[in-house]
Amino acid sequence: MRHLDSDLLRSFLAVADAGSITGGAHFVHRSQSALSLQVGQLEELLGKPVFVRHGRGVGLTEAGEALLPVARRIVQTLDRTRAEIGGTGLAGRLRIGIPEEHGARHLPIIIGRFVRSHPAAELMVRSANSAEFPAALAAGKLDMAIHEVETITKQMTLLREVPLGWVGSRSHPVAEDGTLPVALFDRACWWRDAAIRSLEKCERDYRVVLTSESAGGIAAAIEAGIAVGILDCSRLPTKLVPLTTIPDLAALPSSRLVLEMAATSVSPLAKALAETVIRSYGDTIEL
Repeated sequence: MRHLDSDLLRSFLAVADAGSITGGAHFVHRSQSALSLQVGQLEELLGKPVFVRHGRGVGLTEAGEALLPVARRIVQTLDRTRAEIGGTGLAGRLRIGIPEEHGARHLPIIIGRFVRSHPAAELMVRSANSAEFPAALAAGKLDMAIHEVETITKQMTLLREVPLGWVGSRSHPVAEDGTLPVALFDRACWWRDAAIRSLEKCERDYRVVLTSESAGGIAAAIEAGIAVGILDCSRLPTKLVPLTTIPDLAALPSSRLVLEMAATSVSPLAKALAETVIRSYGDTIEL
């Protein structure tokens, strides 16, 4: 009788975390065909499929959902044992902030890679509104954080450029004249100041109809047709479109998604986590 191999479990976790065979292959540095073969072997051993295929990638079946926590526990136990016996990996505790809207896509990849390399380490993840992170870093409540800035400092590493733009609803066009209804971020976010400067430069009358601390709230107001607002134009939902009907709106500055380190985060463990974050964001952007 054949037994489950830890390599098969690692391949299963890579695909589950990435949400696709292509992404999983990229993360474990194997070809798609090799990874597909391992998934097939795993399903043959279990006698049930662990993934259901769809147009955008794969999702877990009922059997896959049952296997997921077991596979994580086995792989983490093996990695921790190897580190303890062989003296590999780093130990300690780190606190990282990641925007809540990034959590579903990036967090499993970051955690999976880092914990497998440093099983004795402990991560404390704060997934929240990223406007809170600079103050938390300054107060020593976080070791590092991912957030968006207008200007980069020496403590920051650029993860990607974010093209900001005025956005409207595809189904509910905003009138080209009269007072412009706008949705703004709250005062903790510099995107609010950028939006107001843009409105003032084009000398357009406007009124604030909604204030939100999250991009989700701004997008909902725009989709409902009650306002326009500024968002990341590279990742717009299908129901939102760049606003071209009001060409006199002033241009917006680019936003920069960065990883910022606290001034005290100079340990080898902190540097290792920073490297994992930078590589994970780079890989996900490529995919």
